[in-house]
Amino acid sequence: MLLAVLMAGCSGGSSDSASQPGSTAALAFQMNAGGQLNAFYREGSVAAHLLMRSSARPRLLVVFPAGNSGTGLWFDDTARPVNWSLDTPIAPSVGHDLLGRTLQGITANVSVDTTTLSIRQALLSSVRFLRDFNGGNSVPPEIVTPPFVQNNTIRWQRPRADGAPGYALTVTVTGGTVSTNASGALVLQAANGSTALHLQIQALTGETPLTPITHASLFNNAVNPDTQSQNVVEFLSYQDKLLAGSWQYDTYFGRDTLISVRMLMSVLQPTAIEAGLTSVLSRLSADGMVAHEEGIGEFAVIDNRKNGRSSDATPSYDYKMIDGDYMLAPIMAAWLIDDPRGAARAAAYLAQTDSNGQTNGSRFVTNLLRVANTARAFTQQSTASNLIHLRAGQIVGNWRDSTDGLGGGVYPYDVNAVLVPAALRAASRFVDSGLLDPYLSGDARAALADAAQQASVWESAAPPFFQVNVAPAQAAAQLPAYAAQAGVPTGTLPTSTLSFYAVSLDEQGNPIPIMNSDGGFALLFGTPSEDTLQRIVSAAVQPFPTGLVTDAGLLIANPAYANSSLWSRFTNAAYHGTVIWSWQQAMWVAGLDRQLARQDLSADTRTLLSSARLRVWQVISNAASMRASEMWTWSYVNGGYQPEAFGTHAADATEANAAQLWSTTYLAINDPNLSTGRFWWQPRGASAGAWRR
Repeated sequence: MLLAVLMAGCSGGSSDSASQPGSTAALAFQMNAGGQLNAFYREGSVAAHLLMRSSARPRLLVVFPAGNSGTGLWFDDTARPVNWSLDTPIAPSVGHDLLGRTLQGITANVSVDTTTLSIRQALLSSVRFLRDFNGGNSVPPEIVTPPFVQNNTIRWQRPRADGAPGYALTVTVTGGTVSTNASGALVLQAANGSTALHLQIQALTGETPLTPITHASLFNNAVNPDTQSQNVVEFLSYQDKLLAGSWQYDTYFGRDTLISVRMLMSVLQPTAIEAGLTSVLSRLSADGMVAHEEGIGEFAVIDNRKNGRSSDATPSYDYKMIDGDYMLAPIMAAWLIDDPRGAARAAAYLAQTDSNGQTNGSRFVTNLLRVANTARAFTQQSTASNLIHLRAGQIVGNWRDSTDGLGGGVYPYDVNAVLVPAALRAASRFVDSGLLDPYLSGDARAALADAAQQASVWESAAPPFFQVNVAPAQAAAQLPAYAAQAGVPTGTLPTSTLSFYAVSLDEQGNPIPIMNSDGGFALLFGTPSEDTLQRIVSAAVQPFPTGLVTDAGLLIANPAYANSSLWSRFTNAAYHGTVIWSWQQAMWVAGLDRQLARQDLSADTRTLLSSARLRVWQVISNAASMRASEMWTWSYVNGGYQPEAFGTHAADATEANAAQLWSTTYLAINDPNLSTGRFWWQPRGASAGAWRR
């Protein structure tokens, strides 16, 4: 009741917890791990994620897919770790700003087991600014909002930086008080005699709501019965785009969209698949580059202003990544050529136009031309310098997009050894299919005419640049020292040469010998030779630190065979270090299934792949409770590896998202019993023999 009075008194608005007319049933669920309570709510035009961090550095955030916006409270450190609770279910809430414009969001009643909290910072803005602040970076001064205090209630409210409807956050101390301490910070004090602080939270945004894809239009009957993962996909799925993850990535990311669509394709309905693909096509640059991340809402306003563009919310796009450029074509082929549902819709889908009158087909051709043109130099002269390099001035360019993710390399393995030839194969198949005839000029057709030939050159010539061989003597010299530094046992030393593909090449074309999980791309997108399959799988599935397997999961990197100067940059506290990323494990299982569906492999190779599949699935099951999260780390305790949420230790580089789109891709993976004869990627009714190269 107090909230309604405050809204009316301060903003001339009203509060209404009723859902919007014609809205679908509410989606409400929780995911709690690593001392973090995450509650998700979506109904009608309201979608929100409430996050409460239980620790000695508590915080509370509410973020919205609408405009990638959010509100956050960071509290001063407490004498002991505190624990939050959600006391009543989240309810939708509607209010108005000072100009009478509608704001929408949620109301929640929460509590924390302490009697006092002092507020260090409150922010209302784009999630990108909130995540910057949470990571220790500065934020634009114009987003800092002064509080308005009335009795036991604090309210922050302001318009967006361009004057559009903005954001509001209201906190009421139920039965308690609000005061100011000697340093000027607002202090929330529990009621006399209470052992807990009880708060009513209302968080609102004026950003334009997204149009959800509801459960009925999302999955087909082949989807696995994992309610939590289905809920995550539903919360992140909208007609305009599929969101990468929450809380930190509540908007479009090209790579995340493409990988998720590819791996979930068999269990998604066409509406969801084409929403993802269209979001990528509509954000291509004029010369066919796939956008990595979009800047929308208040971030776009401030970014446009800073860069001399119009001071409005016209989206800005980040094109620094290179891997998405080469993912689009094979994933389009998987839908429009390989999947019977997509093939039946292909001509109509490619003919669809956007608001600028451009067709999906014409946009897609610009990407195919980019693929062919950037690949041609290596096709003509297969030297390391003609491989695909990170963009000028960038230190990131593929999914390992942290400062040290590639170990200082500039030619990523996944892009060059797998994605470029896969894109060229797909380009050739599209030309041969005739689907692109309405969109191909004579010059474009000529540029794509040798795509299959180019693919063959890349498939044979690119991988050898990344090959690493570790003799038993080298392993015996390095593994014990590395294991001691990592705090794990050495285990059994290899007695034969270990062979694997480096994570990247340096500027001079030398391999950076970090063992990695990126062979999963070859399993999912390529048709590797048996020798290549042996190299990808054999070493990786050995126990860490020889290989990548731990009881906590399949690690994405192992620096044991690299120069010792890299060891400290690839720890289990590094974002792309010796940690587990959920989707990489799923890609391995899905890719192994795809290879096992082939008819041209020897019995020995099939045995290797089957054993690897079962081993990876076993360690996936050991951390099943974390499966839908972005990634996690581990500790070595009592003779074993224990999975732990990333971001709970002071040394951790950042924190992991609780809900990540590509971490739900297990929804399309069959149980480990490979005798069923049907694999995750096949449409219902397809047989193993329907696999195509």
